[in-house]
Amino acid sequence: MTSSFDPRHVRRAFSRAAHSYDAAAALQREVEKRLLESLDYLEDRQPQVVLDIGSGTGHASAAMKKRWPKAQVIALDLAEPMLREAKKQAGWWKPFARVCADAQALPLLDQSVDVIYSNLCLQWVENLPAVFAGFRRALKPGGLLLCSTFGPDTLVELREAFAQADAVPHVSRFAPIAQFGDALMMSGFRDPVLDRDLFTLTYDDLTALMRELQAIGATNARQDRRHTLTGRGRFAAARAAYEPLRRDDGKLPSSWEVIYAHAWAPEAGAPIRERGQDVASVPVSAIPIRRRTPS
Repeated sequence: MTSSFDPRHVRRAFSRAAHSYDAAAALQREVEKRLLESLDYLEDRQPQVVLDIGSGTGHASAAMKKRWPKAQVIALDLAEPMLREAKKQAGWWKPFARVCADAQALPLLDQSVDVIYSNLCLQWVENLPAVFAGFRRALKPGGLLLCSTFGPDTLVELREAFAQADAVPHVSRFAPIAQFGDALMMSGFRDPVLDRDLFTLTYDDLTALMRELQAIGATNARQDRRHTLTGRGRFAAARAAYEPLRRDDGKLPSSWEVIYAHAWAPEAGAPIRERGQDVASVPVSAIPIRRRTPS
C-alpha cells in the first residue's frame, strides 16, 4: 500500500533533532516513564532479549538494562544520529546494543525477543497490522509487547488553526484507539489492553510551539504536505486563528493524546495470520480501554 507518510522525511527530521531532542522532550520522557511502569506485568520473569523500537536517545534502553543487567538490550532506531546520542546512555558498565533499522522491517530472527518496548514511534507508521505482525514474528511465544503512540486529538488546535489558513494539511494524521487495538488483534496478539491519556501543554505563542516540534523531530511528515516554506501570510493567519484559545494565564494550549497498549504474543502453535482470522476471536469493542486524565 502507498504510505501517507514520507519515511525519508521522518528519518531526516529525527536525525536533525538528535542533539536538541532531550532538552525539549519533556512529554516524551513522561510517557516513557509511564510505559516503563508496565514492565511490572512481567512480574518475576527475567527476559533474555529486550528490544526498544524507536529508541531515540536511549533513556528507556538504559533503564531496562539497569532493570535486567543480564539481558541483551537492543536499542533500534531509524535515525543513526539518535543512536549516536544513545551511546551516551550506554555507559561501559551497562552497555546495550544499538541498531539502525526500520520498525517496519526488523532485522531479527523469528521468536528471538522476550520483550518489545516502543515509546511514541508507531505514529509514524502507516500499516499498523503489518508492523505488529513483524513484532509478533520477532517475539517468543508468550512475549510481551509494550507500546505507545499519539492519538488523533494530538495537536488538534494546531491542525484547526492551520486549516483556517491553508488548504494543505500541516499536522500528521494519527490512528484512533480503536484502530490501534484492531491492528493488534489482526496480527494475532493476545489479551490486548489499551489506556489513554490526554495531556495539555502550554506555550507563549505559536512560534514557541513550532520550535519545540522541530526540536523533537515531530514535524509534518505527510506525503501531501506543502513542500515549500510556510509563507508569512499563512503563518500569520494560523496565528490569528489560534489566538482565541489563549487561556486566562496568557498561554496557548496544545493537546496531546497518548495511547498505550500492552499485549502478549500467542503461545507456540498458534497459526500465523495476516488478516486476523481465527487468531483472536474477541471483537475490538471488547478490548479493555482505560481512559485516564493526568493529575
